[in-house]
Parts: sequence; structure tokens; C-alpha cells
Amino acid sequence: MGSGSKLRLWCSAFACALAFLGAHGDDDHLVDITYVESAVAKGAVCLDGSPPAYHLDPGSGSGVNSWLVHFEGGAWCNNAMTCLQRSRTPLGSSKEMAKRVAFTGILSNASGYNPDFYNWNKVKVRYCDGSSFTGDKEEVDPVSAYTSCLLLPALVPSTELHYRGARVWQAVIEDLLAKGMNKAENALISGCSAGGLTSILHCDRFHQLLPVDANVKCLSDAGFFINVKDITGANHAEAFFSDVVTTHGSAKNLPSSCTSKLPAGVCFFPQNEVQQIRTPLFILNAAYDSWQVRHILVPEGSDPGWRSCRDDITQCSAKQLETLQGFRDDFLEALGGSSSTGSRGLFVNSCFAHCQSEVQDIWFAPASPALGDRRIADAVGDWFYGRSGFQKTDCPYPCDSTCYTN
Repeated sequence: MGSGSKLRLWCSAFACALAFLGAHGDDDHLVDITYVESAVAKGAVCLDGSPPAYHLDPGSGSGVNSWLVHFEGGAWCNNAMTCLQRSRTPLGSSKEMAKRVAFTGILSNASGYNPDFYNWNKVKVRYCDGSSFTGDKEEVDPVSAYTSCLLLPALVPSTELHYRGARVWQAVIEDLLAKGMNKAENALISGCSAGGLTSILHCDRFHQLLPVDANVKCLSDAGFFINVKDITGANHAEAFFSDVVTTHGSAKNLPSSCTSKLPAGVCFFPQNEVQQIRTPLFILNAAYDSWQVRHILVPEGSDPGWRSCRDDITQCSAKQLETLQGFRDDFLEALGGSSSTGSRGLFVNSCFAHCQSEVQDIWFAPASPALGDRRIADAVGDWFYGRSGFQKTDCPYPCDSTCYTN
């Protein structure tokens, strides 16, 4: 895949990610930002060198010693050009982040909207490194004025980029431990999209930092990205992730159980990770993940005939639906033995969706998506507290009438 194609993949994904930041949540419950200023001295900084940040809604009552740490999503940057553009946005600089964000869905503080986690300490960790919190290069990347001019003429001055995602993750977790998470009785790390991948890649590491007697589990929402070729036969997703790993120096922070056997870029795909994860993990994903369809299976510009279908599955032709059914088959094969252990949770529906835990109408509402008689919040809550296991995969599209549409 050429550099131009990979840039188009990133740019379309990045634009989607920025739109996603403003499209989820309402104004019912706004939570202030916290900057981890002490992290700067440790080199744990965003792409532009600004301090990492998160939003914390303190727990109460029975939830005062329970913690939900949710990682924001927003794609990745795979070279100096794309990371430079990202560093001027909320996905690369805490200077650009909103000072308050709405907590909805799994972050809601209302028992009627979030029955099992509403009174927990709930944290939304802002994503400002572009590597799913895996990067760690000591040297600062001096982006030249020439490169800046090629990308955005307004960015003529030289800019230094910091690839420090792994340090950011550690600094944020340490800050939360000091604020009471070190006494956690229950803890759940979660995330959406690139944040869902974060919860997989850091699952065991998170568990190791919590009290030994705590009930610690991990939830990945729309983070199970699969390694497949696109409709033209190109394997651009693997090439893109390989560039991410190289740019950010991520290899040393990926599980050695994978990197000792496979190229580090391939270890960004959860299908090569989940078998080695020891901490209980719940995978929440749509089998026809709309982001993966638009950016991995049918990247922008690959075939104009797919324009309507890639945006709306109801507009797909019979032949296009056949391709999508093949993608579902590949997705389920990649999941493989993910449900082979009793501690695993699995909710894979046949919706054309991406990220289902952050949107209130999808997470827990009268008309929320369901498998059997269980909505997503019901399934996750039952699994976390051990009330019952949950491992269900939906029948193929268009069988599911509960999928959310807005």
C-alpha cells in the first residue's frame, strides 16, 4: 500500500474520530477535566508535549471502592505527518480538549440508565498519543518546516512530537491509584474503538497494579480489529498498524507472548493477543463493525460503487452483502477461541455499528440492542458480578431487529 493510500486511510479515520468526539452524549451530566501535571517531568505527555488528562466522577455509597476506567477512542497516527496534524487537535493535545464532557451510557451516574456501574468512581481517560497508549520513544521527533508545509501550510514552524503513549497510560493509572483506586474492591478497564484496543493491550497490566483481592476485569467495545485484506486484495490495515508501531516505538510495550513469535505490527491485532490474556475479558463488538467496513474492508476511494453501502448497510446490493457476510465470517474466525474460557464474555451482534457502550440508547434503554433477552448493560453487568456468564453471537444480517438507528 502506497503512502498516499495509507494517508487517506488515516485522514478519513481521523475525521471520523473527531466527529465522534462531538456526537456522543448529552448535557445531563458534565464532568470537569483533570490535568496530570506531574506527568510532564516523567516525559509522560501528549503528542504536542502537553500533560495527559482525564475526567473523574467520584463514586458514592456502595460504589465508593469500585472503579471504572474508560479509555477514549479516536484512531491512530502512523507517521510524522499524520501525528503532526493530530497534535493540533483534542486527540493530540490536552490544550485543545473540552474542559467538561458528558458522561452517558456506561459512564452515566443514573441507576435507571446504568444499573450496575452508576455509583462507581468513573473515569474517562483522554486519548492524546495516537498509539492506543503503547508508544515510548525517548527522543523527540523534530518535524521539519518542509514536512509541515506539505501537510498544512499554516504549520510552517518546526514542531516537536512526543511518542509517549505508554508513559501516559502509566502516569494516569498511578494518579488514579493515589486518589483511592489502590483500595479498589472492584475495577473494570474499558474503552471504545482505539480505546477498546487499549483495554485489550493493557488488560493484564492493569490487573497487576490493583489490589490482589480485587475483582478486576476488562471490557473492549469495538476494539477487536481484524487483519483482513480490503476489497482490492490489499492488506493495508496490517501495513498501517506496522507503521503505527514503528513510528511510536510500540513494540516493547506489546505482549512479548506475541512479539516473540510475530512481527510487532501484527501484534496490534487482538486476534493475536487474546489467547494469552489471563484477566477476565468481555468483547463487545458488531460483526459488521461500521468503522472496520469503512476503513479496513472498503477504505475510502477503493471503489466508488461502494459509497452508499459503506455508509448504510441497507443500501448494499446483493453482491456487496455477500462481501459483508464474508467479512463477518472472517471476524468470527478471528475471534476463534475468545470464548473458550468461562471467564470470557462475548456480545457480538449483527448491527452495522461501532462503539455501543457510550451511547445511552444503545447501552441501556427500552429499545436497546439485545441478544436473547439481554441488553448490553445487562450482559456486561451479569458477567462482571458473576450473576451469570454471557457468550452470544448473533445470527447473520438482517436477522436482528433490535439494532439501533437514529
